[in-house]
Amino acid sequence: MMQMDQTFDIGARLNAMRLAAGLSQRQLAERAGVPHAQISNVETNKVSPSVATLRKILSGLGVGMGDFFEPERSPPKGPFFSAHELVDLTSKVAASPISGGGDGALVFRQIGDARAHNLQILHEVYEPNADTGDTLLQHASSEGGYVVEGELEVTVGEEVRVLKAGEAYLFDSRVPHRFRNLSDRRTVVISACSPPYL
Repeated sequence: MMQMDQTFDIGARLNAMRLAAGLSQRQLAERAGVPHAQISNVETNKVSPSVATLRKILSGLGVGMGDFFEPERSPPKGPFFSAHELVDLTSKVAASPISGGGDGALVFRQIGDARAHNLQILHEVYEPNADTGDTLLQHASSEGGYVVEGELEVTVGEEVRVLKAGEAYLFDSRVPHRFRNLSDRRTVVISACSPPYL
């Protein structure tokens, strides 16, 4: 589940974005392919959605995670970026930045303006037990990644493989997928997705 700091209200933000789009809860639920009650429960903060669930709901609005959490951010132009200029897509999230199904933290930092280049490049950190969630991710993109440190279990459709440092993946993101760090060490991945998803 996602744990937010006290200054960011997921429910209020989702409600405001839905109303701005002129959609009822039922219409958003239909667009996102989620139960109507799920929209209501998130907007009233009765439940804290997993990463996959929130992404699915936001897909119904045509909004990425970065825009949801940091609507006013303007990424540096580049072409070069220092470490502190990477856009922290999880900076509004408290102690466990994005936590899908496991109890480990996930941190995603983006290089530059993904939308301007139609390419999202991420520095991803998966702490032990980090998991993108039981609900498999699925979106209209292609994505690939290279494991720099540690190991990462990657599920793509019916295929599952644990990738170690130096190994990589590349697939059609329309195929349901999941990422998990089942080890007791942190894992670092450099990934790319086009068009941008988060």
